[in-house]
Amino acid sequence: MTLPPGQHPIDGFPRFGGHLSRPAPAVPTDPVIEIRGVVTEAFDVPLGTLATLPRRELIADFHCVAGWSATDLRWEGVSFETVYRTLIEPALPPETPVTHVVFRGLDGWRSVVSIEDALADDVLIAERLDGRPLDGDHGAPARLVSPSQYGYVSTKHLCRIEVHSAEPKGTHASVLRQLPLRLLSAHPRARVWREERHRYLPPWSVRRVYRATIAPIAYLSGRGGRGARNPPRPR
Repeated sequence: MTLPPGQHPIDGFPRFGGHLSRPAPAVPTDPVIEIRGVVTEAFDVPLGTLATLPRRELIADFHCVAGWSATDLRWEGVSFETVYRTLIEPALPPETPVTHVVFRGLDGWRSVVSIEDALADDVLIAERLDGRPLDGDHGAPARLVSPSQYGYVSTKHLCRIEVHSAEPKGTHASVLRQLPLRLLSAHPRARVWREERHRYLPPWSVRRVYRATIAPIAYLSGRGGRGARNPPRPR
């Protein structure tokens, strides 16, 4: 097994992230994904509409910026490129450039992704994981999955997609803003094979610091989820 630099495989796929001990947000009775930004007119996409688009299955690893990797996860959904080309691009004013996409979740999480990265072949809006509908721990009712980027890009509980003609102010709604670790600034592209963990510092200098956050974040995340509270452990 070959993993990106600085990553270590673990067993399972724990709940982990900036929600800390908060439980997963309630799923609306009729969930939609709001489409906003530079489109001609804002509109909503009922989640059921995704089922009418070509389906995609993707087996991929999930790489957390803290240094652990959950391997061989099987996601099912619709490629973001299909959603963009079919639903969003036709709603843009003529000759309107799109440079960035913002993905927002029901839990308040926000990730900013360049259009180049968002349209990559392995980026998915997923509704199923390992043959089952997503549960609250992993992003119900739908989430972004971008395996070539660190996990903080893959917004869970997806409820809004915004398209922009310039990079929005601010980047990811990072867990680091909720902890006394503000010097750890998230990298805007977060490409795992380039080890883009930090906006300014070289990756080797932040590996240990990020790794030190695993146990407390995992414990707090577990308190709000359905799974065990133990931190991710290497195989």
